[in-house]
Amino acid sequence: MMDKFVIRGGNPLLGTIKVSGAKNSALPCMAAAILTEDEVILENIPQVRDIETERKLLEAMGARVELGYGRAQHRTVIQCAVLSDPVAKYEIVKTMRASSLVLGPLIARTGMARVAMPGGCNIGGRPIDLHIKGLESMGATIAYDHGYLEARSPNEGKSPLRGAHIVFDKITVTGTEDLLMAAVLAEGETLFENCAREPEVTDLAALLIAMGAKIEGAGTSTIRVQGVSKLHGARHKINPDRIEAGTFLIAGAITGGDLKVDCCNPEHLGSLLGKLEDCGIKLDVGKDHIRVRSEGASGLKCADIATEEYPGFPTDMQAQYMALATQCDGTTTVTENIFENRFMHVQELNRMGANITVNGRTATVRGGTQLQSAAVMCSDLRASAALVLAALVADGESILDRVYHMDRGYEHLEEKLRGVGAQIRRMGEVFSKR
Repeated sequence: MMDKFVIRGGNPLLGTIKVSGAKNSALPCMAAAILTEDEVILENIPQVRDIETERKLLEAMGARVELGYGRAQHRTVIQCAVLSDPVAKYEIVKTMRASSLVLGPLIARTGMARVAMPGGCNIGGRPIDLHIKGLESMGATIAYDHGYLEARSPNEGKSPLRGAHIVFDKITVTGTEDLLMAAVLAEGETLFENCAREPEVTDLAALLIAMGAKIEGAGTSTIRVQGVSKLHGARHKINPDRIEAGTFLIAGAITGGDLKVDCCNPEHLGSLLGKLEDCGIKLDVGKDHIRVRSEGASGLKCADIATEEYPGFPTDMQAQYMALATQCDGTTTVTENIFENRFMHVQELNRMGANITVNGRTATVRGGTQLQSAAVMCSDLRASAALVLAALVADGESILDRVYHMDRGYEHLEEKLRGVGAQIRRMGEVFSKR
């Protein structure tokens, strides 16, 4: 049964909304548990579909994964005492891009890995070749076999990986994370250059250091790792989700609301906050919260964006910002520099009355339009969020299909939005055929 969202626009969002833990931090941290036989306890884990997929993946390899309940519902305990089957099976990982994150830790821990080529959102190439090139520099041998990557450490998997000097051809978040996990158990020193600087990389490094890894420079473009022979268990709290926080900030702004976005880290949102202020949105920034106040479309000004690697404007906020731009006075240009296929939400926003044209990597949004309700289709995780934002200000009742994309990365989104005044409900396919 395929769920849909039904959203009636027109309500300003008022009150407090809480941000969950970051999916994109939680997934590599769960993979890092492969590196030790001991228990790894992760807190602030979001309850989203990708986390459930990762749990199934680890359990299929022989790990014990306990998801908390009740007051501990956002805690996960992972113990990889025995990895009886170091394979990331296609049946499990076909919906998730993060499957490649188990490649490095599996080779480092067991000497071998068999990983299905990743799935997930169809927003363009996320080449795994940078992972492979780095692992080969560390002495691994890689082969392709019927849709799987088969990798072994030196000496047919009997010897550990070797430290290396690795310069990434282009900045890659999952590549940095995957090879960082491989390097912590490698012999000798590994020097990484042109690394991703995202908070999710820093979060993973903090967990690895708590497990006994020797890492310097995480959060900068150069990371140095001194390999150790063994890691131990640790307890770690996952970063708040900066993309969820950003989505809620735009929700408050686009609806003309007064919304406190709580349990976030404003330091991770610098580029977005700057653009929102350029749009005429009032922000009160605290240590772990941001209050957003707006008059809605009547007070919104346009400001161009171009997505870049962190700390630049995040590609994962581009679609949501475009929804905001439809309500800004004037013309906004949105340039997508990270993924080549990330304008699939444009067609659906135009179905709702937006005026957006695309030329290559640049979208031109002619703002100040009153959006109309429509039946629209969610094509990927962040496009789904953009359509929710548009529906919150559209005239009438919109129906969003394929919201399972949303469930991959946003925890209980409709419940959170309802709690601050949105008219949003979920319905199943059977109920919708009335």
